[in-house]
Amino acid sequence: MGASKYLYPTAWLSVFISAGQRWHPNFCEERVSNKLRFLSPALIGACFGILDIIVIKVMMHPEPYTELPPFLQPFPYSLFLFFSGAFEIEVFYRLIPLTLIVLFGKWFARGKYVQAFFWAGAVLTSLREPLEQLPGGGMLLIVYSLLTGFLMNLAQAIYFHNAGFLSTLSLRLGHYLFWHILLGIFVEYFELM
Repeated sequence: MGASKYLYPTAWLSVFISAGQRWHPNFCEERVSNKLRFLSPALIGACFGILDIIVIKVMMHPEPYTELPPFLQPFPYSLFLFFSGAFEIEVFYRLIPLTLIVLFGKWFARGKYVQAFFWAGAVLTSLREPLEQLPGGGMLLIVYSLLTGFLMNLAQAIYFHNAGFLSTLSLRLGHYLFWHILLGIFVEYFELM
């Protein structure tokens, strides 16, 4: 069993990536610049992360934490946890569902409605994470979380279509860098000391 337990999921991942190649770019497609693949989405993700820090930490919870909240982890463990978490989320929330929806759209009516299938899939996959992670608390926090979660996930779906899987991963990592990792370092080394 050894190596095959790692190769089998990788093989399926490559099937999903190659199945949608004519619809979304592959990992290293030359027509997609590194600016579009990495820099732009990472900066957009960073904006969402900074906005989360301003709204949730600065405005709603300005007092110092007495312990790390569950969405923060000790550094450097947080680097590995949130990178692997971002990869897993993007595979199961974006890569697999959107590829399957687009493949079905290509098959249905010989691809006549593939664009509509993509946008329906983009909206549905963009709603999934914010609905699964609804916060407790006031109505404003719930509306803020739903709205920003939906907009970030929709931006990721659009980047997935235009620049491929690595761009959507870059966007999420830009968000995680600020919201989970840098905020975690601040809380751990400044507020808890």
